[in-house]
Amino acid sequence: MKFIRTSEVIREKHVAPLFTSTDLTRQNIPLDSKELRAGIVNFGKGTRNKFHAHSVDQLLIVTAGTGYVVTDKEKKLVTTGDMICIPAGEKHWHGATEDSEFSHIVITMAAPGGHQTEQFEK
Repeated sequence: MKFIRTSEVIREKHVAPLFTSTDLTRQNIPLDSKELRAGIVNFGKGTRNKFHAHSVDQLLIVTAGTGYVVTDKEKKLVTTGDMICIPAGEKHWHGATEDSEFSHIVITMAAPGGHQTEQFEK
C-alpha cells in the first residue's frame, strides 16, 4: 500500500497548447503503478482545455470549485464531489467557469508508450 496526501504533492506550473490560458497547475500523483496514471489539474478562473480526445478512458473527480465538462452533445456544470467518466475517443473539454477556480483528479489507464491526446481546437 502507498499512502499519498494530495496536499503534499508538488504543484507545478503547467503550460501547454491544449489549454486556453497559462493560469494552470498540475500535480503528478506518484502512484508507483503499472496500471494507472493520476494527477490533479488546477484551473484558474475561466481556464479550460480545448476540444480533444484521449486514446484511453478518463475519470475526472472534481475536488474544488465549479467547472464545465462539454462534449459535442452536452454541457454539464460540475462541482466538488462530481465524477465524470469520459470514454476513449470522445471529443470533449473541461475547465473552470468564469467566476470560479476548478480542480479535478484525473485517472487514466496506463498505455504502452503513453496514452495519446488528439487536439481538435486551435
